[in-house]
Amino acid sequence: MSPCPTITFTVFTPTFNRKHTLHRAYLSLDAQTCRDFEWLIVDDGSTDGTEELVKQWQREGRVPIRYIRQPHGGAHRAHQTCLEEARGELVIKLDSDDGCASASLERLKHHWLAIPDQDRPRFAGVTALCLDERGHLVGDTFPTSPLDCTAAELEYVHKVTGEKWGCVRTDVLRQFPFPENVPGNFIPESYIWVQISRHYLTRHVNEVLRVYWTDAPSLVHGKPDPKRNAVGHRLMFQMVLNHEATYFTRAPARLLRAAAQYTRFASHSGLGLRSQWQNLTSTPARLLWLTALPLATTLLIRDRLRHSPSKLPATLNVPALSKA
Repeated sequence: MSPCPTITFTVFTPTFNRKHTLHRAYLSLDAQTCRDFEWLIVDDGSTDGTEELVKQWQREGRVPIRYIRQPHGGAHRAHQTCLEEARGELVIKLDSDDGCASASLERLKHHWLAIPDQDRPRFAGVTALCLDERGHLVGDTFPTSPLDCTAAELEYVHKVTGEKWGCVRTDVLRQFPFPENVPGNFIPESYIWVQISRHYLTRHVNEVLRVYWTDAPSLVHGKPDPKRNAVGHRLMFQMVLNHEATYFTRAPARLLRAAAQYTRFASHSGLGLRSQWQNLTSTPARLLWLTALPLATTLLIRDRLRHSPSKLPATLNVPALSKA
């Protein structure tokens, strides 16, 4: 793990076969008005010449680049490598197909330092707005700016939706790592944000700082298969139920869907109903789970039909409540 921060920002880019889009991030960082950063590229096993391209940029010396190559393991494993290697006080995740405004780091640093010294330990970071490649705002603006609240309050109380972007304290991220030895190659980032939201505020500002491109597939793009990353999705929805079920009156439909998806992915990963129940730690979470069981059964039948479209299964392979 890195010692005490020596710079303000670690700009973290996980990449997998994105040689054709990585220049967007490079040109954006080369244009930054704030130079107090490192660019940490974690290559998740690319085979398209990404390494040679990055080494060329390193030789040019226009952007301070640290390049780490590792076997293909998915975005969450690249995230763990970032936490081990980051030298900055704050981490900014800049995807390998995106860009940002030339003043992005300067503005994020401004807003972070604008939080009074005595209050800053209560904050995880700063979040701003995004545009898509056509110049359209992605999602909602914040109701006020700055808006200081948790990620859960932003979603359930203020009803703000859409892609957002910003910086997060490195030491906070290190408190909430992804679990190790999870099969598959994806765990949704909400797994981390639900936990951060329980302990820290975020400052939200109505400034557009990121360009969010939609023309490239994600690191987990491919034919949908609910079993492939079932454990990662189950862990995320389990986290949501355990820590956000109390927001049910504000977003009943969303949380019922989360409960149904929890059972869906738990069943796909071989976790029986008894274990599903035991993994939920509050009465509201368990009530949501019980209420959503019919919907979960429908989702499981749909999954079976999509993989065996010629016939409807006589019985659904969902473990009995009496089994582990």
